[in-house]
Amino acid sequence: VSILFLPFFIILFVVLAPIIYITDKGSIFYTAPRLGKNGKPFNMLKFRSMKIGAPDIRNADGSTFNGDNDPRVTKIGRFMRKRSLDEIPQLLNVIKGDMSLVGPRPYLFREKKDMGEYYKYIIQCKPGITGLWQVSGRNRNTFNERLILDLEYYNNRNLLYDIKLLFKTVLSVFKKEGAM
Repeated sequence: VSILFLPFFIILFVVLAPIIYITDKGSIFYTAPRLGKNGKPFNMLKFRSMKIGAPDIRNADGSTFNGDNDPRVTKIGRFMRKRSLDEIPQLLNVIKGDMSLVGPRPYLFREKKDMGEYYKYIIQCKPGITGLWQVSGRNRNTFNERLILDLEYYNNRNLLYDIKLLFKTVLSVFKKEGAM
């Protein structure tokens, strides 16, 4: 399925890459080491949406800060985030086998200790570009709510559930629900 979306990725790359570069000289992509299936590390790809050298800001619960008026985000970055276009390069992670279209959100290595008992369940699934968290509030969820949603996904995962979540994701993206 990801291969079918490659032409869409290529068109977006041709359009967005020069704008990302011109807006804030630097890398087109942002890569972040994440926990994959069975805790195996992989580098998750995204279109870069923040200014070069932007500091890492965290919420009180340790989750990544995602504010509507975050001064670290570039103008094109704000546009991409509102439409979830910054996530499209993760299709390459899916083709490579590091991710799935649907699954738990990929966690940072430093979040492993905060995952507690959830960790052993969540890492049994490939992380997904989308999942239950995406259609259930997205960036508005606390870290703990995200864990609960990812455990719920783990307990209920099957092909029909994944298809349902993919359709809900499309609706969520068009409505710009929870996007910052």
